[in-house]
Amino acid sequence: MADNVNALPFFYGNITREEAEDYLQQAGMNSGLYLLRQSRNYLGGFALSVSHSGRCYHYTIERQHNETYAIAGGKSHRAPTDVIDYHSQEMDGLICLLKKPCNRPKNMQPKVGPFEDLKEKLIREYVKQTWKLQGPALEQAIISQRPQLEKLIATTAHERMPWFHGSITREDSEPRLQNSPRTNGKFLIRQRDQNGSYALCLLHEGQVMHYRIDRDRTGKLSIPDGKKFDTLWQLVEHYSYKPDGLLRVLTEPCPRPDGEQFVGRPLPPLDHPGLVSAIQTAADGLLSMFRAGSTSSKNRRNPSKANQNPYGPVMANQPSNKAEAMPMDTGVYESPYADPDELRSSTVDRSQLILEDGELGSGNFGTVMKGIYKMRKTEKPVAVKILKNDDNNPSVCEEMLREANVMQQLDNPYIVRMIGICEAENLMLVMELAELGPLNKFLQKNKQTSLKNITELVHQVSMGMKYLEEHNFVHRDLAARNVLLVTQHYAKISDFGLSKAVAEEQNYYKAKGHGKWPVKWYAPECMNYFKFSCKSDVWSFGVLMWEAFSYGHKPYKGMKGNDVMQMIESGQRMDPPPNCPPEIYDLMRACWTYKVDERPGFSVVEPRLRDYYYDIAQ
Repeated sequence: MADNVNALPFFYGNITREEAEDYLQQAGMNSGLYLLRQSRNYLGGFALSVSHSGRCYHYTIERQHNETYAIAGGKSHRAPTDVIDYHSQEMDGLICLLKKPCNRPKNMQPKVGPFEDLKEKLIREYVKQTWKLQGPALEQAIISQRPQLEKLIATTAHERMPWFHGSITREDSEPRLQNSPRTNGKFLIRQRDQNGSYALCLLHEGQVMHYRIDRDRTGKLSIPDGKKFDTLWQLVEHYSYKPDGLLRVLTEPCPRPDGEQFVGRPLPPLDHPGLVSAIQTAADGLLSMFRAGSTSSKNRRNPSKANQNPYGPVMANQPSNKAEAMPMDTGVYESPYADPDELRSSTVDRSQLILEDGELGSGNFGTVMKGIYKMRKTEKPVAVKILKNDDNNPSVCEEMLREANVMQQLDNPYIVRMIGICEAENLMLVMELAELGPLNKFLQKNKQTSLKNITELVHQVSMGMKYLEEHNFVHRDLAARNVLLVTQHYAKISDFGLSKAVAEEQNYYKAKGHGKWPVKWYAPECMNYFKFSCKSDVWSFGVLMWEAFSYGHKPYKGMKGNDVMQMIESGQRMDPPPNCPPEIYDLMRACWTYKVDERPGFSVVEPRLRDYYYDIAQ
């Protein structure tokens, strides 16, 4: 995982090689004096500048595809700081050992690159235009998918720049540059073909010089025999401060002739030609300082019953590995009633509901069937929970209606929404469909799922739980079996049969007595005092994380409920799953804090998990 390098006193941010040398000279140029800066060539990479015998040496620390960092030809490490620690002990190709950090001057912050100023606006506009989202759904999309969105934006940002003129010919480019004012260094970039080849057109002494920009097999862009870059905007930034083989530096961008500005130019759609290959070949990361803010959500609906797999086994359709597939591409990201033409109703007419053959799952309540719900303008695939009540037991019906009442109040992209109740031959709850089934079953059958993917899904669960916490809902049955997958990259919380809305003036719910409870997921106060709160849901979330990172194994395997309670009371906790990242296990242990008041809430857990996910997803 990449450390938060911004906090390092010897990290200078987006400074040039020459600026790095100036800082080292000001600090005395002692042998082994070093600083770290952001790479201006490689997305997510860094540069190490070192002084030795009165000279400065510069080494690129590239982020590799296996999410490690290495100086070219050198040993791989988990983080840039590990590279520095290693070379403080071993030269291993460096000119000398790293001996002393050259810290930033007092009150100086790491320098932010020009793309940082555009990034936030580009991401927000991209999500709005591509998925037509707004409000809480927009904010949740940006938080959940920021690493993927940043990669999309980084590889297409040049199309928003005034100096990018698209697929114009060489002949068309020259009069544009030669129009007044004829400033030396005036430039534009045009696209030569659909294979990722461009041309840099530069005005020099009244003449237009054309430099070919090629893309190599690894996706790097370069002028022949020149430095390599991950993106066009990095290439332009580099040649704007030094010619490095060109006749002169780039000074003034040539605007498009129609005067089209940055704000008015639409972003390319997801299926834009060449975008997919550009994403796949671009370096597997973004600028290390890319970080996100937080959000809050709105209010509306959710499903039921302890210890049941709500939608049954994993469906036949196997996970997709397409990097561009995002939750927002699915039909259940936004509420089915987001379209104002669709009338919201708590009930579903039986004539609008078509049940299909085959069960998705079953339990004590009855069965879950796949169906089609005919709305005014569209048809939606749904899951239909059908009540089995042969004995006409009113308590069974009340329990299902209680679940429906909870779900009606919730509306979040990471919580299964209830569409409505259908009273027909049986009482039925009509819910959003999540075809890949429960998280634990999915991971048991898909052992190749990456840690990054698991972290992405678990983070989405934390976002849904943070929403519940903000709206004073206690889930009481949070477990991997009750997290359903829409796709390999999209999780939703389900099963709200035990959930309770907590009054504003009270922060917990007290059960009247012991029930058939999932003891292995329950916090000590639940078992000892029958008290349930968002903090007890946090304890359950820690167990869910353990399930996820163990690829669906059962927690406390072979132990009975009383044994688990004694283990917890003695201060012991489960060991980390094999290959579990230490940062994740630390968060699990925080979730399993015995004292409720000292246990973090989801307002703390979600950002911690988010930061870790952003670091490994870059």
